[in-house]
Amino acid sequence: MTDDDRELPLAGLRVLELGNYIAAPTAGRLLADFGAEVIKVERPRTGDELRNWRLYGGDTSMLYRTVNRGKKSIVLDLRSEEGRDVVLALVRESDALIENFRPGTLDRWGLSAKELTEQNPDLVVARISAFGQTGPMAARPGFAAVAEAFGGLRALVGEADRPPSRTGVSIGDSIAGLYAAFGVVMSLLQRDRRSCAGAPPITPLEQHVDVALNEAVLSMMESLVPDHSAYGVSRQRVGGRMEGIAPTNAYACRDGSVVIAGNGDSIFTRFMTAIERPDLGADPTLTNNAARWLRRDELDDAITAWTSTRDRVEVLSTLDAAGVPAGPIYDAADIRADEQYAARDMVQQLPVDAGEGVRTVDFPGIVPLLGETSLPVRSVGPDLGEHTTQVLRDVLGWDAHRIENFLES
Repeated sequence: MTDDDRELPLAGLRVLELGNYIAAPTAGRLLADFGAEVIKVERPRTGDELRNWRLYGGDTSMLYRTVNRGKKSIVLDLRSEEGRDVVLALVRESDALIENFRPGTLDRWGLSAKELTEQNPDLVVARISAFGQTGPMAARPGFAAVAEAFGGLRALVGEADRPPSRTGVSIGDSIAGLYAAFGVVMSLLQRDRRSCAGAPPITPLEQHVDVALNEAVLSMMESLVPDHSAYGVSRQRVGGRMEGIAPTNAYACRDGSVVIAGNGDSIFTRFMTAIERPDLGADPTLTNNAARWLRRDELDDAITAWTSTRDRVEVLSTLDAAGVPAGPIYDAADIRADEQYAARDMVQQLPVDAGEGVRTVDFPGIVPLLGETSLPVRSVGPDLGEHTTQVLRDVLGWDAHRIENFLES
């Protein structure tokens, strides 16, 4: 641990990550971002399957390098007695464990809540699964795509006359990872408060953080369920719009598109003046969102008639001067070149083997900021088993002979 590491909020905490793909690794990444020592356990030979997702060169994808930044990778076979024993030894030295196997999997491998409690009654355990650890669907497998459908998100994404779309990223996994990380920090705070009060720990047998992918998605659906319960309203897909709110959409310019959110009541008047339609801004039948939603097509047509005859820069500068929220639709190249991201160190350059030797690659910074700029990303996702020897030596205290025998077995 460096002097800089000691200043991070979670410095001194050790987290054992038994997870693949995105959900549990996202939780581990967030904890590592803020100083926790996260030891990622990977299977022999192949490691986390994310290493091969969107692999454009080399043997480890940038997706893996991003989601698993700041961690240490060790290789263990959790199905073997030897691998299980090492995990339990690491449990004794850890503050938290994160996993995203199907419920019951760790029990079959001899890593049940009872066994974890016997090794470390202070351990905080976070479990992520498709549908949670209880209930009639607990044993069913499921990825984020399924969870997004179950949680209500998929029904609202896309155009009304087409099948539902995805958001372009595994958003259900990422939301679940956020909740798991929050659950770990919350439980560690509870643990420390109980310890200070002289109360016994709440063991893994008594409590764990239980994050279901579908529930994580549902929690982000705002008033979807209450609106249906109270008013019988079933929200529908409306493309780039937001149901009941207008005008807000993506609009074509001569050289691209922009997103404009002109739906605030006072903003709307300024917006209409900026697009040279003060008649709409002064219309007494358009003073609130409910009324504007009924005339959304008319409003979008008026806005498009103005934006489509102008370049994106002119559109954005005019709206900025009028105090109307608007922005360009960025791709990766735009993000890398943007001065706002640069000013807050939200795009950071790190050395990484991209398949043809080590080169400098741009990676996203750390959120949230704890000052004026992002914390530095300390390292990209590690090579498979890169830290096995270090962890066995420094965490478990094994000597060189024992480590050599283990690695050769």
